Amino acid sequence: MRLLRFGPAGGERPGLLDTDGNMRDLSGHLSDIDGAALSDENLARLRAIDPASLPLVDRESRIGPPVANVGKFMCIGLNYSDHAAETGAAIPEHPILFMKATSAIVGPNDDIALPRGSTTTDWEVELAVVIGSRAKYVSAERALDHVAGYCVANDVSERTFQTGLSGQWTKGKSCDTFGPIGPWLATRDEVPDPQNLAMELSVNGRRMQDGSTRTMIFSVARIIEHLSSLFTLHPGDIISTGTPPGVGLGMKPPVYLKPGDVVELAIAGLGRQRQKVVQG
Repeated sequence: MRLLRFGPAGGERPGLLDTDGNMRDLSGHLSDIDGAALSDENLARLRAIDPASLPLVDRESRIGPPVANVGKFMCIGLNYSDHAAETGAAIPEHPILFMKATSAIVGPNDDIALPRGSTTTDWEVELAVVIGSRAKYVSAERALDHVAGYCVANDVSERTFQTGLSGQWTKGKSCDTFGPIGPWLATRDEVPDPQNLAMELSVNGRRMQDGSTRTMIFSVARIIEHLSSLFTLHPGDIISTGTPPGVGLGMKPPVYLKPGDVVELAIAGLGRQRQKVVQG
C-alpha cells in the first residue's frame, strides 16, 4: 500500500495511490496519516478498503509529506562505504546520529529555499524509514517488525552551516525546506528488502548520485537496533539512513545549489521527487 497526503501546506488530507497511479481520498476513513494511523492493525484496516470506492483526487493537487506530526527526524551520517570514501572519512564504528528539525519537512515537490548567506547548499538522496510501533531495546532480527514503511528523502545540507558555525551538524541540516519527503509512504510489505534499492539524484538533468542501499555500512535493522538501545522510537518517527556518493561537497571542485537549479531524485519502488531551488 502506498499512502500519501495531498492538498495545501498545513491543510493536507490523507490518501493512497491505487494500482493505476491515481490518488484516492482516504479522509472518509482516516483523519490523517500520523503515528496513530501507522500501527499494523490500522494499516490492515486501510488495506482492506477497495481503492475504487474512494473519491479520486485531482492529479494537479499538491503532494505533501506523507507523514504528519513527526516526533523525531533522525539522520544517519556517513552510512555508505563509497560516500565515506569520497569525503575522506573513516568508516564509523557505530552509526553517526544527528537530528534534523521537523520544521524542515516539506512535500516532495516543494521548493528548496536557500537560507540567507548560504553559498554551499548540497543534496543527498536517502532512504527514509518511518516507525510504526514503539521500539525499545529491539534486536536487529525483530527491528523491521517496527517499521510502518519507507519513503524517499532529500537530506538537503548547508555545508558551511554544518561544519563552520561550531556545534553539531544539525545547524546545516535543519533550515526550512531542507527535509523533502515522499511522494508516498510504501508500507513495509511493499519493500521486501530495504537493502537492495537503487537510488539516483540529478541536478539540472545531470546525474550526480547513482547508488544502492546495498552499500550501507549499517543496515536499516542495525540502525533501529542501535537507536532503540539509546531511546524509545515512537510511531511516526523518521530515520533518514544516509546517502551514496555523488554529493556536491565531494566533487573537485565542489558544486553547490543555486537559485533556478532543479533537483530530481528517486528510489526504486518509492517514487520520485522534483524540487526547484529558490532564494529564501
